Amino acid sequence: MHFALLGTAATERGHPHTISLKLREMSQLFNSMDPSPFIEKDLDDDAEEFIVSWAQEFSPHAPIKLRIYLEQWPAEDPNQLISAAVHNHFAHRAELADLEFKRLLKRGRTSLFIGLLFLAACLLLSKMLLGREMDTWAAVLRESLTIAGWVAMWRPMQIYLYDWWPLLRRSRIYAKLSRMPVEVLPKNKT
Repeated sequence: MHFALLGTAATERGHPHTISLKLREMSQLFNSMDPSPFIEKDLDDDAEEFIVSWAQEFSPHAPIKLRIYLEQWPAEDPNQLISAAVHNHFAHRAELADLEFKRLLKRGRTSLFIGLLFLAACLLLSKMLLGREMDTWAAVLRESLTIAGWVAMWRPMQIYLYDWWPLLRRSRIYAKLSRMPVEVLPKNKT
């Protein structure tokens, strides 16, 4: 598979960033194992990774455009077909990323509920069983229960503080790519 970045900055008004692909033929853009019609086909993994990685390089608010140069021009103008296929692919990816984001937040709520229950149980157990005992083993057990309770809060805190950011960013990138202008040109217009 031959992908080439021909330029990341274009002079067109409103589209300061253009992601350019150079392909031999239209079929290189699509996953050859996907039996769906072109408009519903998945993009080739390498092509998707190339487009997404360049889209991530630009500001989330900067407009982007995809320009595809084909060496072998098909009999019918491929602009509309490829544009619809690219938009459908990234719209589907955005839906999947949104679904994954919702699942993560649900898992976070469940983890938070379990963590809070476990923390409360550990603190209550520490207070009830050990009360005001001051010997060394009682202090070690009390501290161990307290630490165990707070360790149970690790996962929900990780989800709510860190894990959701990459999923939200990926979802936004896919949504942006599902709306970007797509232009297909013969290679001689490079």
